[in-house]
Amino acid sequence: MYKKYTNKEILSRIDHRPWKLPEKPWIYYQEWNTPIFLHWAVDAKELESLLPPELELDVHENKAWISLVPFQIKIKPRFLPSFPLLSSFDEVNLRTYVKHQGKSGVYFLNIEAGKRVSAWLAHKLSGLPYIYASMKHEKEFFTSENNQQKNRLKLDYQINELITEPSKTDLWLSERYALFTVKNNKVTTYDVHHMPWKLHRLSLREIHVDYPAYKHLMQGAPSLTHYAHGVQVLCF
Repeated sequence: MYKKYTNKEILSRIDHRPWKLPEKPWIYYQEWNTPIFLHWAVDAKELESLLPPELELDVHENKAWISLVPFQIKIKPRFLPSFPLLSSFDEVNLRTYVKHQGKSGVYFLNIEAGKRVSAWLAHKLSGLPYIYASMKHEKEFFTSENNQQKNRLKLDYQINELITEPSKTDLWLSERYALFTVKNNKVTTYDVHHMPWKLHRLSLREIHVDYPAYKHLMQGAPSLTHYAHGVQVLCF
């Protein structure tokens, strides 16, 4: 587990942000719990071909990256109670790192939810291309099977020590405060805010990743891995 903060405390900690908080009020509270970050450095030209032309690929030290991130998400609208059967579910997203109008953030290449009704509802509310996958998440073990896209993921892992001095690459991959979507050539920006990630090192005892549409980008072992107990998130 990790320390929980009040919304006021979360909003008061802004020194780590790359830009100011949005002036508009936040509308959703989320928790991103027990995420496993699997990162691959990839060929920028191959990745650029998968992006909408409205977005610019973001690179770090001349490298482009993609990340496969399984975790548990909890969602609650600001002025409504939570409904655990709908608002708490496992998720796997495949993301890359982009810029739009000078602002850095993430773009989802693929996104899966472990409950059918949650996948449908999340798609309707956010516009993100959620699709259902059968998931099993236990301590240091995660599996996902998406029969529609033929995606398969199996992880057996060990959580190691806290990274007390994150590298520039650690921070570049994790400290992202915007999500971009593109529909009909229009870019929508979703701003988020949370405390800085407290990343742990992660060892993989077993890994099987088979995402046919992106197999050429996730060849071999990940270039870098992280784990975190989680963060509380305010979405604008």
